[in-house]
Amino acid sequence: MSDSPCLIALDQGTTSSRTVVFGVSGEIVSLAQQEFTQHFPKPGWVEHDAEEIWSSQRDTMAEAIERARSAGHELTALGITNQRETLVVWERATGKPVGPVIVWQDRRTARDCAELAAAGHEDMVSEKTGLRLDPYFTGSKLAWLLRQQPELARRGATGEVLAGTVDSWLLWKLTGGKVHATDASNASRTLLYNLADGDWDDELLAMFNVPRAMLPRVQDSSGVFGYVAEGLPGAGLPIAGIAGDQQAALFGQACFQPGMAKNTYGTGCFLLMQTGTEPMRSQHNLLTTVAWQLAGKTHYALEGSVFVAGAAVQWVRDELRLVQSAPELSELAGTVPDAGGMVLVPAFAGLGAPHWDPLARGAMMGLTRGSNRAQLCRAVLESIALQSVDLMDAMQQDAGNPISELRVDGGATASDVLMQIQADLLGIEVVRPRVLETTALGAAALAGLAVGIWSSLDDFSRQWQRERVFTRQRPEGDSSNLRRDWKKAVERAKRWAELEDNDA
Repeated sequence: MSDSPCLIALDQGTTSSRTVVFGVSGEIVSLAQQEFTQHFPKPGWVEHDAEEIWSSQRDTMAEAIERARSAGHELTALGITNQRETLVVWERATGKPVGPVIVWQDRRTARDCAELAAAGHEDMVSEKTGLRLDPYFTGSKLAWLLRQQPELARRGATGEVLAGTVDSWLLWKLTGGKVHATDASNASRTLLYNLADGDWDDELLAMFNVPRAMLPRVQDSSGVFGYVAEGLPGAGLPIAGIAGDQQAALFGQACFQPGMAKNTYGTGCFLLMQTGTEPMRSQHNLLTTVAWQLAGKTHYALEGSVFVAGAAVQWVRDELRLVQSAPELSELAGTVPDAGGMVLVPAFAGLGAPHWDPLARGAMMGLTRGSNRAQLCRAVLESIALQSVDLMDAMQQDAGNPISELRVDGGATASDVLMQIQADLLGIEVVRPRVLETTALGAAALAGLAVGIWSSLDDFSRQWQRERVFTRQRPEGDSSNLRRDWKKAVERAKRWAELEDNDA
C-alpha cells in the first residue's frame, strides 16, 4: 500500500473521455476510458452531446479515483486537458446545454470565414490572434450559432447563457456551477483572444457579434481554478491546472526550452514547437498560439495542425471494415515495403496547416489492379507521417534552425511501423517517451506545480525519460520519391468541395 501523493488528469478528447491518475514520477496509477457518440448531421458537420461528454468524464473519474484510493494512494489535485476549439453553450441557471456541441472538426462556417477574409479581415485577425480565419476555431462557430438563434445572443448579453470550450464546460460542472473560467492556452484558440493583451478583444467580439458576458474568465494554466463540488468523485480536490490538449502534451513532454518540439498522433496530428516568451509570427502558414501561462508570464508556441490522422485508421476500421483494430492495420502495413505507388490524402475534414483548404476532400491516388489491403494500410500510415513532414518543413523554415529531435506521443505512436516511417521521412531522431500519456501528464503536472508537488519546471522535467529512439533506416531517395508523389496528390485533392449555404 502507498500513501504517496497522486494527481488526477481529466483528458477529454474528441472520441473518448479518459481519467488518468499519476504518481509523482509520472507512473500511471490508474486509468479509465469511455468512448462517446459522434454525430454527423450533414456533410462536413461534426457534433457531440455535452451531457454525454460530462457523464463519460464523470464516470471515468469515479472509476480511476476508486482504483487509486483502493490501492492506498493519496489524491492531491486535479488537472483538465481537452479537445480544443470545440464549442459548448449552456444555461447559467440550470447548467443545461442549449444545443449540440460543435466540434473542432466541423466545417459549417467555411463560407462565413471566406466572406470575412474577402472583406479584408484576415490580416487583422492573424495579427491579434496568431490564427487564421478558418472554421476550425471556436469564434466562427459561436457567431454561427448566435445568428441562427438570436434569442441566445440576447440571453448571452445578460450572462444568462454561457459559452466556452470543453475545459470551461467541465470546470462549470465540476464546481457545481460556481466557476466559469478557462486558461490562456484554450482562450488563444477561439479567434476572440488578443495575444498581446492577454484578454478577449473588443474588435474581434464585435466582428463576430459575440457578447463578452458569455465568455469565461481567462487565468494562468497552473493555479487553483476552484474545487470539486460535494457529491462528485474527488469532492473537495483543487482543480489546479488547465491546458488545451496539445499544449498539455508539449508540457508533458518537458519541452521547456525554445526550439524543442513534439508531435501528438491522435485523431489529428499536432506539431508544436516552444518559442519562449515572445510570440513568433509564422511566414509559412503555421499558427502562433499560447503554450501556457505561468505566474502571469505567457509562453508561446508555433503550431501546425493535421485534421485527420488516427481518424484515418478509424475510417479503415469502421467504415471500410478492412481491419478490426489499429494494431492489425499497423501489422499489415509492416508486411509490405511500400504502398505500391498508392497515396492517400485523408482530407476528410479539409486540409489544415500549411495548406488551409477547408474545401479539400479525401483522395486516393496511384491505384492499380494489383493494389491490395496491406498496401492500403501502409498508405494510411504514410499519409499520417507525410502530413507531419509538411508541418515540420514549414516549422523549420520559420525557426531558421534545424530541429534535431522530435518528441512524439499519442495513441498512434504505439505503432513502430508508423514511427519508423516518420523517422525515414524526416531524417531526424523520433523519440518516444517512457510515458505515452503525455497529454494527461501535462495537465497533471500543471496541477502539481500549483500545489507544490514540483517546485519548478526543471524539477518536473527530471522525470521525463526516453523509451525508444527511431532513426532513418531507408535510403533518402525513397523518401524523396514518396514526398514528390504526396505533393502531387495533395494538389489534386484541394478545393474539391463547393462552398454551401450554412444557414440551414
